[in-house]
Amino acid sequence: MFLFISGPEIGFVIFIVVLLFGADKIPDFARGLGKGINSVKNASREIKKEISDSKDQLDVDVTKKISSEIEKAKSEVDSLTGSIKRDL
Repeated sequence: MFLFISGPEIGFVIFIVVLLFGADKIPDFARGLGKGINSVKNASREIKKEISDSKDQLDVDVTKKISSEIEKAKSEVDSLTGSIKRDL
């Protein structure tokens, strides 16, 4: 069962489609539907790629900022502990 539709119901839907569009228009309709689905897949693939690329770039930027802050904190701690170590 596909989406709670049985075999006879699918057959009836196909019969109605043939009556409405005619047998000669169905291949064109199916071809257009296939192209539309393909373009949606390509667009979603491109969007996923852009999100992934921007995420990677964002991670690099955040990592650089965090690293610079850590280095600043290390240098401040070293300057404070340096004077304390000299006093001992």
